Amino acid sequence: MNNNTIKKFVILPATVAALSLGSSCTSYDSAGKNDAATGALGGAALGAIIGNQSGNTGTGAALGAAVGGAGGYAVGNRKDKRRRY
Repeated sequence: MNNNTIKKFVILPATVAALSLGSSCTSYDSAGKNDAATGALGGAALGAIIGNQSGNTGTGAALGAAVGGAGGYAVGNRKDKRRRY
């Protein structure tokens, strides 16, 4: 098996499965925390995929998780504020 075949048939389906499972299993007390966890998971997966193309999978995953988590928290925090009023 060459490297592209492994990416297509192993890494991509595993990433999609992890995103599907991880995003539906969070049950924190606020939308901010839920969305931060979901954003971090999605960001890490997307960052790893993009980072893999440039040879820095780990760095891409870490940066993606940070950006996704921060973005997810911002969206969820806004949802929480709307619910209070």
